[in-house]
Amino acid sequence: MPIGPTHRRTFLIGTAFAALTPLLAGCGASEAKAKKTFPVRKTDAQWRKQLTAAEYRILREAGTERAFSSPLDGEKRKGAFVCAGCGNRLYSSAHKYDSGTGWPSFYKPIDAGAVGTATDYKIGYPRTEVHCADCGGHLGHIFGDGPKPTGKRHCINGVALDFIPA
Repeated sequence: MPIGPTHRRTFLIGTAFAALTPLLAGCGASEAKAKKTFPVRKTDAQWRKQLTAAEYRILREAGTERAFSSPLDGEKRKGAFVCAGCGNRLYSSAHKYDSGTGWPSFYKPIDAGAVGTATDYKIGYPRTEVHCADCGGHLGHIFGDGPKPTGKRHCINGVALDFIPA
């Protein structure tokens, strides 16, 4: 049976995307991070045993939670936000703000060594991925549309964080 123009176009686009996916994945932050050694190292089995399914998907597989699904987006108490994987202190409530995006947002980390960054090409163009400096767990991304004094928005998955009240 012959393929019509619409089906042929869909097939060609799908084939091109399938061919490019490994190339784009090869440029992703996950591989760059995989080559870096972090102070907190565990096997995949250890991470799976320690983390919930949602935490594992975000922290170890660089997933993204649904917007407006995290209770930490509305957290307004004083305290610290720590990595749900290793407990590293990442962000202070003093640097948290409501970005309106549906994810906990901060204009800077708690200190210069708390987080690391890598370039993420997962969706076809470069973004700045932010990860825990101690365990390498994926936290979210950094964008240049934040408030003063930094102009940065650390858009963080709430599942990747635990909150410790002051």
